[in-house]
Amino acid sequence: MVNSGKNSERLVAEGKIYAVLAYLSILCIIPLVFKKENSFVLAHGKQGLVIFVGQVIFFVASIVFGEGVLRFGLFISGVLSLWGIFEVLQGRHVKMPVISEIADKITL
Repeated sequence: MVNSGKNSERLVAEGKIYAVLAYLSILCIIPLVFKKENSFVLAHGKQGLVIFVGQVIFFVASIVFGEGVLRFGLFISGVLSLWGIFEVLQGRHVKMPVISEIADKITL
């Protein structure tokens, strides 16, 4: 059992940089391509991908509904990204409401 904790710590230590990239907009692709075998990075990468897709949706919606929609969407995605980065730096995985439910359905 002790070995599993060490293995988990090793995954977190090896993947922190990639997991941070997961929350930086389009850069979420990098951890999903290069570190998808690391479960810590993969979980954060999927959440980052969902946030990025949300940013794109808000951008498209702003064309129709105006700039206020884009500002609101970027604010929300910025808060979620900062939350994710904070959790990565602490070495934890966070289940973001709605985001993690969608991310869990993604298979790579």
